[in-house]
Amino acid sequence: MNHFSSIREQLEKRGLDALLINSEANRFYASAFHTTGADDALVIVTRKDSYLITDSRYTEAAQVQLKDARLVVRANAESYLDYAAKVFAEDGVKKAGFEDAALTVKEFNCYQTGLPCEFVPASELFLELRQSKDEDEICSMKAAQKIADKALMQLLDELKPGMTELEISARLQYLMLLGGAERMSFDPIVASGPNSSMPHAVPTDRKIQDGDFLTIDFGCVYQGYCSDTTRTVAIGHVTEEMRTVYNTVLEAQLAGIARAKTGVIGKEVHETAHNVIRAAGYGDYFGHGFGHSLGLEIHEAPNFNARNEKPMPDRAVVSAEPGIYLPGKFGVRIEDVVILCEDGCEDITALPKELCIIPV
Repeated sequence: MNHFSSIREQLEKRGLDALLINSEANRFYASAFHTTGADDALVIVTRKDSYLITDSRYTEAAQVQLKDARLVVRANAESYLDYAAKVFAEDGVKKAGFEDAALTVKEFNCYQTGLPCEFVPASELFLELRQSKDEDEICSMKAAQKIADKALMQLLDELKPGMTELEISARLQYLMLLGGAERMSFDPIVASGPNSSMPHAVPTDRKIQDGDFLTIDFGCVYQGYCSDTTRTVAIGHVTEEMRTVYNTVLEAQLAGIARAKTGVIGKEVHETAHNVIRAAGYGDYFGHGFGHSLGLEIHEAPNFNARNEKPMPDRAVVSAEPGIYLPGKFGVRIEDVVILCEDGCEDITALPKELCIIPV
């Protein structure tokens, strides 16, 4: 599932001889080989060849997993710059792209001083490539979503008053790992009662109790790709206001999903959902975008938000997550993940969305 050939096509399109790839996510996108640390590898793609430069910790794994590229094992006494200079000389590199969104000023100055070529900012290259997912990427994301869906259904059977937010978070992460996840997409958000009015609340030792809304926002990684889901459930019973807010959020989400497809302007999907919430009188309590793209990273581009005035690309994978947050009282968010198609979108989240009330 490497993307060396598509990157090489971009080099020719942009008049570049090579591309230096430093960031962990883009190294994986290019090579399909995972190195954990920010400084654990350097990938170089030229018009002639592709290179993964790393150290002895990854030699054996890379020899098995790396395809369509040359493996270069870096000696401790030499730097990535030393090896990049050799590659540039061998392949006649005169004009190279670099990840301007990822390199520090110090790192850029090092490459610019040490490599005799013209450097061109090229982070936009990856934005263009990664916004549309290929079939392998989509298969990995669907698998990640299934793992997460199953874990939540198992967790809901175990929920009971007295469990803390931290306990629920730990149990959910364990169930995802047990189900085949490599790691979490992000630290889960588990927020109960008044804490649920904070969209990015951090789990605490608060115990869930009768009459609470409980919002759980979570995801896992499978084969390098993320899932993302939010469900809000009730503990014991709900008030009429709680039910009204929940149903409004659900109506807004369904309206946004119905509008989502290839070519639609990103802000139009956001406004479709926001209009539902405004009409119900809660417009001031929905402050974030309707959705964000995801893939190798949990937040990618393009997005369904009020600022995106560009058409959405085909096969973009985007969250659909409106919410209403009443400070000091409660909040509701419902999130699915959809794949944009010419005639609509495919919702890959299989969890039910009707209000779930956990008996006490």
